[in-house]
Amino acid sequence: MGQVWASLQEKLQGRHWKERQVRKITDKVFDRLTEDTQRREKEALQFEEVYIAVLCVYNDINKYLPGPHYDPPSKERLKALMNEFDIDMNGLLDREEFAEFIRKLTAESLCAISLKLIITLVAAPALALATKRATEGVPGVGKVVHKVPNAIYASAITLAAVLIQRSAEGVE
Repeated sequence: MGQVWASLQEKLQGRHWKERQVRKITDKVFDRLTEDTQRREKEALQFEEVYIAVLCVYNDINKYLPGPHYDPPSKERLKALMNEFDIDMNGLLDREEFAEFIRKLTAESLCAISLKLIITLVAAPALALATKRATEGVPGVGKVVHKVPNAIYASAITLAAVLIQRSAEGVE
């Protein structure tokens, strides 16, 4: 029973899940790019490889995580961040330096994705059920609203919230 509870609790903690997903993506991209660099003494990425890796990571994030597509940062910003995360100052990022580099780089995007998921999956259905209860007492409309099942009403309101989020993304 304790293992089941621990597993459930771990799954409900979205932050750890996101970090694991980003780490999987980061490791996959790092491995893909270092296959060609086996001739070097150390598995590490030069700036051009880091730039390609960032493009690959953002592509994977946009593919696998819900929400809008996020653009990667400019080459100038990447050079500055690479210098910040290159701990041994050799001009290369090893696996751990690269993982921290990507974690820092994607933190803002993942925070926005999380907020939109919370709104869509928690707030919208709760708001839908609250408004349904409130409108059931309104003359004329109340009888119609009362006949609509909660699941359909909540789904319709959630869909409306998603459409509003998507229309707001086009404005940004």
